Amino acid sequence: MADANPSVHPGNAIPRDEVPEGYTPTERDLPVIKRADNAQVRVVPAESPADTDGPGPLFVVGDVHGYLDELVAALAEQGLIDHEGNWAAGNTRLWFLGDFTDRGPDGVGVIDLVMRLSAEAAAAGGYCKALMGNHELLLLGAKRFADTPVNSGAGTATFQAAWLLNGGQKTDMERLQDVHLQWMSRLDALVEEDGHLLMHSDTTAYLDYGATIDDVNDNIRAILTRNDADECWDIFRKLTKRFAFRDDGGPDAARELMAAYGGGRIVHGHSPIPYLLGEVGTEDASDGDEDAGPVVDGPHVYADGLAIAMDGGVTMAGKLLVVRLPLHN
Repeated sequence: MADANPSVHPGNAIPRDEVPEGYTPTERDLPVIKRADNAQVRVVPAESPADTDGPGPLFVVGDVHGYLDELVAALAEQGLIDHEGNWAAGNTRLWFLGDFTDRGPDGVGVIDLVMRLSAEAAAAGGYCKALMGNHELLLLGAKRFADTPVNSGAGTATFQAAWLLNGGQKTDMERLQDVHLQWMSRLDALVEEDGHLLMHSDTTAYLDYGATIDDVNDNIRAILTRNDADECWDIFRKLTKRFAFRDDGGPDAARELMAAYGGGRIVHGHSPIPYLLGEVGTEDASDGDEDAGPVVDGPHVYADGLAIAMDGGVTMAGKLLVVRLPLHN
C-alpha cells in the first residue's frame, strides 16, 4: 500500500505551502551593510543548459541555510529545474557548497530537495552533489551527542548549545531521519572540478586532515564514523574558521591550498560576502533607507582573483547565489 503522506519521503522537498507546525520564522536581524562594491561579478541568468556529449556546464550554489523557497527560485532562474521543481538541466554538473540547515525555516526540506535532484540529475546524465559545511557537522553533532560535554579549547561546551546558538531549528531536528544523517556524514569536504577547488569554508584548516583531496575526505569521514564527540568537535571548530583569503596574506594562503590540492581558483561559501567586503553596520542603517540591505549582485572575486566567495548572505536578507563557472573578474 502506498504511503498516504509522501511528503515525508526523503526524496521529496517539503511542499512550500506547508509550514511545519509550531515553526517560528527566524528573524533576519543580523548586521547588514551599506555598500555597493564593483568587485562583485554580475551574473546574467543562464538559459536552460543543453544536452551535449561530454561533461555539461558546471554550476555552484552558495549557503542555503534552510531558505527552500529562495533556493527553488534561484535554481529555476538558472534553468536547472522546471516550474514543478524537477531537474531540467540534462548533463549539467551542480555542486552545493554546504550549509543546508539552520537559521532558515526548512533545512530538512532543502536536504530533501538536493537528495531528490541528485537522483534526477544522474538519470539525465548529469549530477547534483554536495560538500560538507560546518553546519552539517554541527547538526550531526547535536543529533549524536546532544548535551555531552566536549573540550572546546576554552572550557567545556556541547554540540546542542552550539547548534541552538547558531540558528538551529527544532523543527529540523524533529524531522531528521536516518537517511538524512547518513547522507550528511558521507559528504566530501573538498573537490576539484575544471580547475576550481571547491570547499565550504574559507580556511586553510583542511590541510590538517591530509595532503591530498582524497586524504582529507577519507580522514574526515573516518572521524565521523568513529563517533567520538571531541574529535567531531575539533573538525567543527576548525572548519568554522574563516577569512583566510581576505587580507594581505590571502593570495598566499590560496596558493598554499591549491599547491596541495590542485586547481587554479578556490570557490567557497561560509563567510557572507557582506562580511568579506568589510563594511558592516547595524543601527546605522536607518529605516526606510533603500540602501540599508546587503548589496549582493553576485559572487565576490578577491585574493588577486584566486578566490570566489559564494555566500550571498541569504540569512541577512541578501541573495542566494547559483552561478555558472568559470567567472571572469
